[in-house]
Amino acid sequence: MTVQQEERATPTPLTKQDFEALARFRFGIRRYLRFSEETVRHHGLTPQQYQLLLALKGFPGRDWATVGELADRLQLRHHSTVELVNRAQGQNLVRRSHDPDDARVVRVGLTPSGEQTLGELSALHRDQLERMSTVLAPPNWETSH
Repeated sequence: MTVQQEERATPTPLTKQDFEALARFRFGIRRYLRFSEETVRHHGLTPQQYQLLLALKGFPGRDWATVGELADRLQLRHHSTVELVNRAQGQNLVRRSHDPDDARVVRVGLTPSGEQTLGELSALHRDQLERMSTVLAPPNWETSH
């Protein structure tokens, strides 16, 4: 079956248990996001700055990224990402450097202060995720019907 055929196929109706599972999962996501927003603000960052630091540290295969790559990872427009990087650089969380192989490319990487801040915040996030593991478990459709 092609993707177009799958999209046109009539979805199986959801049961009451399916709706309950979806609602529980959505509630868990929102609770986690609220925890994250409050935690990073308490540590002097915006949620977007935390996401920027995490995107940099978690970038596959290297410890830096370009603004374009970060915009894609954060799902932001290029100019919004530039402003986010500017603010984070002003707080000494990230640094810019030129690519030694291509002077047109600007690398964005974490500073030691950014590394430390990210490490502290991510440990808190990991602990919260562990506490919420049952609420954040995706619905198991095979057993809910």
